[in-house]
Amino acid sequence: MGLLKMNAETLLKSSVELSVVFPAYNEADALDIAVEKVTKALSEFARSFEIIIAEDGSTDGTDKKAVALAEKYPFIKHIHGKKRLGRGTALKNAFKQSIGEVLVYMDLDLATDLNHLKTLVGAVEFEGYDFSTGSRMLPESNVERSSTRNIASKTYNFAVRVLLGSKVKDHQCGFKAFRREPLMKLLDEVGATHWFWDTEILVRAYLRGYKIKEIPVSWRGGRETKVRLLKDSLNMFSQALLLWWNLKV
Repeated sequence: MGLLKMNAETLLKSSVELSVVFPAYNEADALDIAVEKVTKALSEFARSFEIIIAEDGSTDGTDKKAVALAEKYPFIKHIHGKKRLGRGTALKNAFKQSIGEVLVYMDLDLATDLNHLKTLVGAVEFEGYDFSTGSRMLPESNVERSSTRNIASKTYNFAVRVLLGSKVKDHQCGFKAFRREPLMKLLDEVGATHWFWDTEILVRAYLRGYKIKEIPVSWRGGRETKVRLLKDSLNMFSQALLLWWNLKV
């Protein structure tokens, strides 16, 4: 992890351009390598950055690894949850404690190729978009996952577009960037606390008129996912119905 020693003092003294959040629940095996890879990717284009580990009541030692990283490297911050509150809640808490002008989050499995990170950030920082998101549904995207999950994802996103009026093609890709001001305006409106958070933030942003850019990505679903396909799909669909009711009524 020698790369992490890069320019910590410079990062502390300068204003932070970019905050990257890792939502983490029982990710002890993946945390160190993910932080190392993302730090390397960020160092190639970002002037300054912080990495926030939003650790959500882990029971496998993720909290201890996050504490060690935060103590060793000044640009890493650890936010600990005593009990699991959900991925969406962990993201919300982390974004509120961030200091960057551009806010990013990605899943620790790094399923989305980090070569897209500069493009993701650039869409917000230089192109004038409010939000940007990786999309596995664009023709240029290169996606490897089971046919069952592929069909489920396409069905879900189609239902969200029809039900909630969003034009976004892929609401659930865990690879997103936000301009600070519009995200902060929306955070407290989002009621979702877990997987549906991704969908709700994009739907609310779209309906509010914020500019959203979808970026084609290379995406590999290799590591065992924490998403329980049937149960979580039904839960997210029920939350989509609830959001429709809240928005319409």
